[in-house]
Amino acid sequence: MATEKKRKLAESTAKRGNGSIKRKKRSPEYESPAPTATSDNDSEISEGVEVKTSKNVPTSNENESAVDEDGQSTKKSFADLGIIDSLCDACTALGYKAPTPIQAESIPLALQGRDLIGLAETGSGKTAAFALPILQALMDKPQSLFGLVLAPTRELAYQISQQFEALGSLIAVKCAVLVGGMDMVPQAIALAKKPHVIVATPGRLLDHLQNTKGFSLRTLKYLVMDEADRLLDLDFGPILDKILRVLPRERRTYLFSATMSSKVESLQRASLSNPLRVSISSSSYQTVSTLLQSYFFIPHKHKDIYLVALLSDHIGHSCIIFTRTVHETQRLAFLLRALGFGAIPLHGQLSQDKRLGALNKFKAHSRDILCATDVAARGLDIPSVDLVVNYDLPTDSKTYVHRVGRTARAGKSGMATSLVTQYDVEVFLRIEKALGRKLTEQEMVKEEVMAYADKVSEAQRVAIRQIKDFDEKKKTKGGKGSGMRNRGGGKGRDNMDAEEG
Repeated sequence: MATEKKRKLAESTAKRGNGSIKRKKRSPEYESPAPTATSDNDSEISEGVEVKTSKNVPTSNENESAVDEDGQSTKKSFADLGIIDSLCDACTALGYKAPTPIQAESIPLALQGRDLIGLAETGSGKTAAFALPILQALMDKPQSLFGLVLAPTRELAYQISQQFEALGSLIAVKCAVLVGGMDMVPQAIALAKKPHVIVATPGRLLDHLQNTKGFSLRTLKYLVMDEADRLLDLDFGPILDKILRVLPRERRTYLFSATMSSKVESLQRASLSNPLRVSISSSSYQTVSTLLQSYFFIPHKHKDIYLVALLSDHIGHSCIIFTRTVHETQRLAFLLRALGFGAIPLHGQLSQDKRLGALNKFKAHSRDILCATDVAARGLDIPSVDLVVNYDLPTDSKTYVHRVGRTARAGKSGMATSLVTQYDVEVFLRIEKALGRKLTEQEMVKEEVMAYADKVSEAQRVAIRQIKDFDEKKKTKGGKGSGMRNRGGGKGRDNMDAEEG
């Protein structure tokens, strides 16, 4: 649909409140390009897609036969990549049928002992790409405090730890998770037990390095910085500098990121030694080919009604609904519960226990709808999300890609749809431009949608009462110890990673 036509539709919708939408056929989903390891002299890969490269990053020759013309791995098993039998068995037990492109490209290079920069879209299997080489090296030379993984959020840290323990179950690998918002004493006890791998958010790790007696990383062999762009977006840069200064120079370092910003470039120059870069996506705004994306153009005043109609067509399917604010996330959860949906909120103002509880309920399918702010948009590995709904459009294209990346992960199919109102047209057009494609417009029959109006109106009143109670409880708890307060007051390291959303 042309820009002018969308603007006219927006104006007419604002006047009429008409929610009926004509379906438009759009261009088919484009496919991800072949994975490519790039060098300073390689500015182009297949089909002339430009790739920005950092200085002094040499080219790998390993990728020449690693993928076919469609970007699929030609190495059919983890054993073909050099992974030993016991770890291959663990992959099979976890349902990993074949290496993903980022795994097929990264693992052989990591097994050669090279530092790596891995650029790939979310849901591409990055965790196993660095976990398997580290576990294989650990099995060869067992020692405590062998590997360190830095992650931007607590939820991602727990998930990485779970994946390490699952892949390393045959050797009983021990992990310690160090994150803010939790008591430091049990974490210090876990460190005293000499775990093989530490997974941490930067602020809490630095707290332990400075305050936990006897704890150091002088013998560390592997460092991983996962979601590096997000680490830097959260202003962890100065803390990362302090951590890097106390790590041994003789180590292997892997940096994984969805995008390569100037900040990430600076971080790789400071932390990696003669790295190889593996790039799976050609653009900061690439989405996987198994993801079906669409939108509904609707009147703003009926947004809740259209959401309920949409969810009613997907009962029994797991769904993440993204909003821009904590208030809206909580309100939608209350509204949907009042209508009988199994909805649960996830946002940065919940305690750590409640956030983990929400994720566990959603993963276990005891709740099939997760209402979330962007605290959930990066790195969370939820195995089967059928549908992502952008209730509120994000303000930038990068966040859009990270949100929709919660579905269609690791080769699975999935759907993502956005509720676009007359006030969202400009932002929506920017997202389409960044994606380099037009999204499919879907329609709902207005009469069928408005049949939900009375029930939704009553649920809205219930939600308003509940959100008032929620806000009052939050005010009452304000200033009291909640487990996330920094010892020194103000915005400290301990709770920097708790304030998203």
